Amino acid sequence: MNKKPLEEEKILQKLAKYKNKDLNYSHGRILGSMCTKADPLAKKIFCDFLDSNLGDPGLFKGTQSLEEEVIKDIASFLSLDKPFGNIVTGGTEANLMAMRAARNLAKNQNNIITPEIIVPKSAHFSFKKASDMLNLKLREAELDENYKVSVDSVEEKLCENTVAIVGVAGTTELGLIDPIEDLSKIAFDNDVYLHVDAAFGGFIIPFLNDMGYELPNFDFSLEGVSSITVDPHKMGLAPIPSGGILFRDKKYLDAIAIPSPYLTSKEQHTIVGTRLGAPAAATWAIMKQMGREGYSNLANECMKNTYFLADAIKKEDFELVTSPELNILAFNHPKIATDELAQLLKEEGWMVSNSSNPKAIRIVLMGHINHSHLVEFLATLREIKSSLNIN
Repeated sequence: MNKKPLEEEKILQKLAKYKNKDLNYSHGRILGSMCTKADPLAKKIFCDFLDSNLGDPGLFKGTQSLEEEVIKDIASFLSLDKPFGNIVTGGTEANLMAMRAARNLAKNQNNIITPEIIVPKSAHFSFKKASDMLNLKLREAELDENYKVSVDSVEEKLCENTVAIVGVAGTTELGLIDPIEDLSKIAFDNDVYLHVDAAFGGFIIPFLNDMGYELPNFDFSLEGVSSITVDPHKMGLAPIPSGGILFRDKKYLDAIAIPSPYLTSKEQHTIVGTRLGAPAAATWAIMKQMGREGYSNLANECMKNTYFLADAIKKEDFELVTSPELNILAFNHPKIATDELAQLLKEEGWMVSNSSNPKAIRIVLMGHINHSHLVEFLATLREIKSSLNIN
């Protein structure tokens, strides 16, 4: 650490050198991220609320009210009139909260001492964290031929120790929607907690349905759904970290309440204690600015780009893993190894990612990617094929 204070100008100069090493969403070269550039208004509001602490909400009642409004607004497109929940750091914290609620309820009501959770093999790695941190046995359900969770496999793994079933609405690797309606029936009939991880899909599926896409149902209109994770810092355009967790009933929050006697609120439910209010305020602002119509238009544009790219890469003899359901697609070439193709694209400045089940090049068509970026990307794919003498 420097002994004497540095002048502001020197600090900014040093920071600029570090920031210049970061990639910029606006360049359109980040093709494998579920996050995107935050809206300018949301950034401004975020900075305005940097001093607020929702871990001690009695000191920041205005920010607390903003969080409550945001949760209600999100619930309005997830078919829930009276939601309970919080704006948190992201999908991982939200999923941890849901699994903790399920475990605690089962322990208190059914005296389950060796709790198990059933998650799809396509589930986000945060459930492995939840298993480790919360002492939950993780049972992975198989996927069907369409890479969605197998309902039969879930039923086979269901037992007296099951405290939660997890379904995904917008899988991380392929952007697919699990058969949540079937999972809801299983959960309801067996009195088991059902959590839907819609960290990605929650801010796009409802709006695509507004545009006539007719995607599968996944929300609280299904009687078996207990909680939903949805991340405003993905398709919601809020700054990182802005995650969200919504519960159907207050009993779920009560199950994870911890006394906080020296604070203005006498109990906390979130994983973190000190909790920045800026994400809630920024999410409130961007949701008001976008409105349902704005999010519908954004979702539609992302899908137009997705379909364009899907059609174009097939014409270049690449093979899609599956038809895209949301704005994520995965593909391979029969004559180029996936890792080799990913490395060649990286050398040309394209930051793609790899899916693991199955292994493929994974592209997430977020709002920062436009048609011209995709035309340039396709030209790079053709150049790679040419350099490898592949027609």
